[in-house]
Amino acid sequence: MQRIIFFILLLLNGSFSFSQDSVWNARTTGKLPFIEYGIGDDRLGGAKMLYIDSNVLLKIVDSFKTDYKVQLSKFHSGYIAKESVVLINKQFNKPIIHNTHLSGNWRVFGDNEFDYVTINLDEHLPYHSMQMINPSRLAIDIFGVTSNTNWITQLRTAKEVKNAWYEQTEDDVMRVFIELKHAQHWGSRINYDSIGNKLIVRIKRQPAVLDIRKLKIAIDPGHGGDNSGAEGITSKVLEKNYTLLIAKQLQATLKKAGVKQIFMTREKDTSLSIPERVLMLKEFNPDLLISIHLNSASLDTVQGTSTYYRYIGFRPLSVAILNQMLTLGLKEYGNVGNFNFGLNGPTDYPNALVEVAFLSNKEDEKKILNPKFHKAVAQKIYLGILDWLKQSK
Repeated sequence: MQRIIFFILLLLNGSFSFSQDSVWNARTTGKLPFIEYGIGDDRLGGAKMLYIDSNVLLKIVDSFKTDYKVQLSKFHSGYIAKESVVLINKQFNKPIIHNTHLSGNWRVFGDNEFDYVTINLDEHLPYHSMQMINPSRLAIDIFGVTSNTNWITQLRTAKEVKNAWYEQTEDDVMRVFIELKHAQHWGSRINYDSIGNKLIVRIKRQPAVLDIRKLKIAIDPGHGGDNSGAEGITSKVLEKNYTLLIAKQLQATLKKAGVKQIFMTREKDTSLSIPERVLMLKEFNPDLLISIHLNSASLDTVQGTSTYYRYIGFRPLSVAILNQMLTLGLKEYGNVGNFNFGLNGPTDYPNALVEVAFLSNKEDEKKILNPKFHKAVAQKIYLGILDWLKQSK
């Protein structure tokens, strides 16, 4: 009865005040749930911690219009969309105990394609991962767990993982460290196994031969279908059409260079949501992704080219492409980090978003309308990828 009343209040009011001595248990659901740092919002949504697996246990301590506040550990909280959780039961007059879960033993090994670090836990607990550089490594916080890890078995089949260890940074937060052999991060994925509580960290290895012809490259023409994007300041052309033209030119340039495995998220004027694109890309499992966009600003004097990344380990790709784009005579708008765009969100593969130029600027727009410019942009992105590969050796 209490649960029914709770849902009625949510529907009528859009928010609900949780009592200090109660908490709802819930589990994540859907294909791409994610936790945000706060309730702040802009056109790209709230700042995301990370996509997390489904069926992860969360403790809901407060409710807002579209989000729940979740208590990750004693000193850490986050926010998740209500549509991304299923409420299980409410605990009354019971304090939140954060360190009741224990970690077990680890195993580090590899197969023909990836390295793995597996961590035995007694529940599907929330986590947050960070890329670190100099030296390159992953740091993964597992919330609500206290170590009972007494050995870490490391096998020689692991080719990319150099070291694996942990620190109990707080009573109820275990930080996992995974050091990599190469400076370049090539991607990772975190999930729980389907039959137990084992946390699986999958590490993508650096290709044995850094030859662009042997890579799987994904290209995303931004927008499409009912999402037209920006509009030309004088020509009124739509961004979605010209991102596709430039992307197809990049596809042709890569094919001419000998790249055999190329995936386009769209090859015509198709409506595709960001989650749909992310899931398509996970299926293709590329070695890198380039997303093509055209910029726009409220002031017509703003112009230039820019590249974007979300995670520090993927920055070198975006910088290499920007350096080549600037040889086209475009002004520098900058290299933008921590970019909260959906396609920069996955950690599975290096990715960079390229804002070629501004449709809202007459000088940039003139370039964008020229087919020769499309070929030049494609060539510079290709050369940027080559530069990045050289740096990764």
